[in-house]
Amino acid sequence: MKKIAYIEIDTHAEIAADFMDLMEDSKEFSVDYYFSERIRNQINTHGLPFFLSDNSMILDQLKSKKYDLIIIGTVHRYFNTFLNITNKYKTAVIVHNLNFSKTSKLDLIKNVLKEDVVYRLKLWWKEGLFNASKVYRKSKHLLVLDREFSSQEYQFLPLFYAKEFAQNENEKLIVVIPGGVSQKRRDYQHVLEVIQKTKGAENIEFVLLGKTKGEELDAIKKVSDQFTIKHFTERVSQEDFEVWMKKADVLWCPIQQQTEFFSQNEVYGKTKMTGNIGDAIKFGKIAVFPANYTSDLDFIVTEKENIIEQFYELKNFNYDFQKEYSRQTVLENLENLLKKLT
Repeated sequence: MKKIAYIEIDTHAEIAADFMDLMEDSKEFSVDYYFSERIRNQINTHGLPFFLSDNSMILDQLKSKKYDLIIIGTVHRYFNTFLNITNKYKTAVIVHNLNFSKTSKLDLIKNVLKEDVVYRLKLWWKEGLFNASKVYRKSKHLLVLDREFSSQEYQFLPLFYAKEFAQNENEKLIVVIPGGVSQKRRDYQHVLEVIQKTKGAENIEFVLLGKTKGEELDAIKKVSDQFTIKHFTERVSQEDFEVWMKKADVLWCPIQQQTEFFSQNEVYGKTKMTGNIGDAIKFGKIAVFPANYTSDLDFIVTEKENIIEQFYELKNFNYDFQKEYSRQTVLENLENLLKKLT
């Protein structure tokens, strides 16, 4: 049995949880998990082996073990540490922002001064910001979570499988918009305009499944007087997230095509994956995306002019997620990839 280390001391707890969930059933690999305390607090480890870790500990922890492969879940900071790991061990890195992974040292210097200056200076002086692209270059393998990003350079890491659960009939059509409620990542102005101006919206329950604050919260409160819009002012727990995702009749994903990571331009669907694709697969839901988002996935539907009418049509649209995304199928695909990587 081959042995793998999975490191997540930075950001993407949900991806680490998906990997842990799937690999629990693996007969081919055993995995040790290294989580920071913040990541650990977001994950139900189900009693599986994990080690509390951080930037100062991880190198010493790896010294005492022998792994066939080390997977780094996120490289958005701690660049000196991760560069040391990629230099010493056979390493695979999950890439979340393709343009950022190739950013030149000159562009990084320029970006330090654009916003979050104090934090970015810390990354520069203490964490080796200018080694960012070098970590990706030195890594033995680069992994992506969207099949459409796969190429000779990037290998697709299959993690998302369709859960099996009973879908109850809702009294009212429930449309869920998963993700943080921020105009930077999703077009909530468009959402509120549609709700206010389109006939039939008053009969739908809209659920904004992410923390809401600031200008977005103020705007939503005004519209909530006339329409049914559930929103959250605190971080949505995993339990609440799952409850509402299971209840949803359809997902609405009004993502902004253009976004940024570390002041580096990224494009959803081209250089950056949206987590909404994983959400749709995991909960077996049809998802409506803007017309400017291109996808060959059959469960991703392009938004029509009358989207409210479209929601009602999609309520009865059946797609067999189990055919391609059953737990067993996705685990087999994941194990086949890991065999190649090790």
